[in-house]
This record gives sequence, C-alpha cells and structure tokens, in this order.
Amino acid sequence: MTTAFVLSGGGSLGSVQAGMVLALAERDIVPDLVVGTSVGAVNAGWLAGNPGRDGAIALADAWRSIRRNDVFPNDLRGVLGFVGRRDHLVSARGLRAILRRHLAFERLEDAPTPIRVVATDILTGEEVVLTEGDAVDAISASAAIPGVFRPVTISDRVLVDGAVANNVPITHAVHAGATKIYVLPTGYACALSQSPKTALGVAIQALTLMLAQGLARDVERFENEVEIVVLPPLCPLDVSPVDFSHTDELIERARASSGEWLDKDHTMPPHALLDLHRH
Repeated sequence: MTTAFVLSGGGSLGSVQAGMVLALAERDIVPDLVVGTSVGAVNAGWLAGNPGRDGAIALADAWRSIRRNDVFPNDLRGVLGFVGRRDHLVSARGLRAILRRHLAFERLEDAPTPIRVVATDILTGEEVVLTEGDAVDAISASAAIPGVFRPVTISDRVLVDGAVANNVPITHAVHAGATKIYVLPTGYACALSQSPKTALGVAIQALTLMLAQGLARDVERFENEVEIVVLPPLCPLDVSPVDFSHTDELIERARASSGEWLDKDHTMPPHALLDLHRH
C-alpha cells in the first residue's frame, strides 16, 4: 500500500495541518508521498524531510514560532503594488528565510520522502508539477499568491500559486500510484461570521474558499477509485488566513478532532465533510 498525504492551501491556516499531522503520527500513519499546493506545499516540504513523529512535532513547533510579519511584512511594496510600480504587495524574503531554516534538503529530488509541489504558469494558466530542482524556489512558487507575492521564474516559466490551476492536488497522488490518500484541508467547512478587515485578508480568504470548495469536488471525483480519508476541517473556524495569533489553539484543536475522527469508523462520505454550511 502506498500512502499519500495531500495538503491544500490556506495561508496561516496551515497550522491546522500541523495538528492533523500530529494526530496521524501518533497513530503511526506516515506518508510514502506528500503532495502540496501553496501553504500545503510548505508543510509538505517540511514533512518530506522527516515524515515521522519527530517531524510532526518539529512541524508544529515551527508553526508556533511564526508571526504574521515573518510572512507578510509591512513595507513599501504594498503601496508601490497598488500604484502599479511593482507586481506584488509583499516581499517573499521572510517566507524564503523560513523555508531555508526548516527544510532538510536543498533539492526536491533529494527529499527522503518523495514530494510533488504544484504551481501555476501565470502566462498560460497551465498547472506545473515540480518534482526536482531548488526546493526553496519550488515551494515559494507554489505559495506565490497572485498579486501578493512576486511570481517565481523556474526554467523560463513564470509561476504563481498552484491553487489557481489545481485547487487540491489529489490527482497527482492518484497518478503517482497512491492506494490510500489522507487529505489534510486547512479551510472552512463553515462560513465566517464576519468579513476579513484588510485587503490582504480578503484576498487570501477568497483563495481559501476556492480551495475548500474545489477540494470537495475533487474528493467526490476520486473517492470511488482510491481509498480517501478526509480529516475533518475545524468548525467553527472564525480565524482569518492571515492571522497567526491563534496558531497554538488551531494546532491543538486539529490534533484532537483529527484523533477522534481517526479512532472511529468513517461512516460519512469523505466529500460530505467539506460541504460549506452556516451556523
């Protein structure tokens, strides 16, 4: 049996995946393959270097150390982006520094656990699956939220967030021969109670909702072909995907809810967990 973890995007809500990974590792469930897009690619990169219990703990500790300004620094680029002087609002220096600090390998093909990173060619709209090359560049490209971070050029292709072309990369786990897929969603099974307060928050919230709804469609598409286990999204979840102040709470909630789910029979169809609803 080949076990794959598929990790979706969602900004700071990537901390939810850290809690899910802890629950999985505590039950000796580790991946033979990791596939990620956007912040899911960031987490996939860390897991590909150490997919066991120690790696799960390190991933959670890494998330607990991250602050908003580490990823989305306040600087002049935001103003210049709005007035048409730059093609992005936020420098990716902070994100790249975090990746260099935590990745255990320099090139994707050298990862101890095989990894596939999904990005989008901004010129053609084509999906690009990266399996080799500089790991920091590849993951930064997958996480390059359009208009927020600068696109990343790899092999003459200008790349942005993989969610634009493939909301959740379940397809690549299937095509790689995975027989059991654990889907780790970051986002919302339920609606926010109020709109985000910043332009950056609105932009990333919109992308996160697209990810969540696309994930539900992809799970339904493949659930009769391979065994799919969708770990339950947190609900209620009233945290913006640019808010890093609730990281520890989200990790522990996801760890507990995922553990309870894994310890019982999964009678609900996987895609039903992801249907958006209101309280």
